[in-house]
Amino acid sequence: MRADRLLAVLLLLQAHGRLPVRELASRLEVSPRTITRDLESLSMAGVPVFAERGRCGGWELAEDYRTDLTGLTSAELRGLVVATTPSVLADLGLADAAERAFVKVVAALPEARRAEAERARGYLHVDPGGWRRTDDVAPHLGTLDEALRHGRQLRMVYERGFDGGTVERVVHPLGLVAKGSVWYLVGDVDGERRTYRASRIREADLLQQPVRRPDGFDLATYWAGSRAEFEARLPRFDATLLLTPDALARLRGGWWRYARLVEEAPPDADGRVRCVVRGDTLEVVRDLVLGLGPDVEVVEPAELHAAVVASLRASLANLRRIRRSRRSPAGSAR
Repeated sequence: MRADRLLAVLLLLQAHGRLPVRELASRLEVSPRTITRDLESLSMAGVPVFAERGRCGGWELAEDYRTDLTGLTSAELRGLVVATTPSVLADLGLADAAERAFVKVVAALPEARRAEAERARGYLHVDPGGWRRTDDVAPHLGTLDEALRHGRQLRMVYERGFDGGTVERVVHPLGLVAKGSVWYLVGDVDGERRTYRASRIREADLLQQPVRRPDGFDLATYWAGSRAEFEARLPRFDATLLLTPDALARLRGGWWRYARLVEEAPPDADGRVRCVVRGDTLEVVRDLVLGLGPDVEVVEPAELHAAVVASLRASLANLRRIRRSRRSPAGSAR
């Protein structure tokens, strides 16, 4: 829309000072003639824009002119309120800085938008932690952040997850990733790309040597591929179940947090729904089936059916043993 473009022109001039028409046109992806008309429209509307001719010429705003417009839409304001996870800011020591930045942005808004931003802050809050999550403390996160900011290599002592032993590594840090509330360091070690859980770093020291950063490396792209590769290696067990509407509603509502629905068919004549459920292991899905009781029927695989039957038989045998024990006279021989 033209109004959006006029505002963009105004903000670009305010941020960068004098700009040639061709650069404005390139930034906004329109023709130089369109930009010229926009500048003339701003001038006719009372905005003090003027042109300087010559080799270093261009359009600029009067030196003492500043607009209080930021160009933020209502949706963008709400996005600004929830864009950054509070625990991530605190981990990096940026909570106070983010608060100050928010105050500065809000102060630049017109009064109506300023009130809207404050209202959004009053009714939107992000809590990234799960109910059962334990804190993943990364005491050397500040050192990792400093290494990345200054482009310096890092010597660290890292605790291996499989045996609790430690190894010493010299890392070329490439990025930090917060997965929920867990931090990971991505870096190159001996020419190989690796990912380290920050909470397992026992020592971290900055080195004087600069980081060798690969050309074209993009942290978000790398993480997406790494995450997909990791998820593909995770164990999984799929089962086809026949569920009553009540059982289906319980699964949809997250009653069983260790398995999830991946497929649902239309209800049959009795209202039951044929579903595919996915868990990490056979035991996880077996326990789900046992928890649903008569509201579920195992269709396949056969090994799941056998595991459920075996578990029920073991439970029944245990109940019988308890009943016999309670009927036996105290102190009688067994």
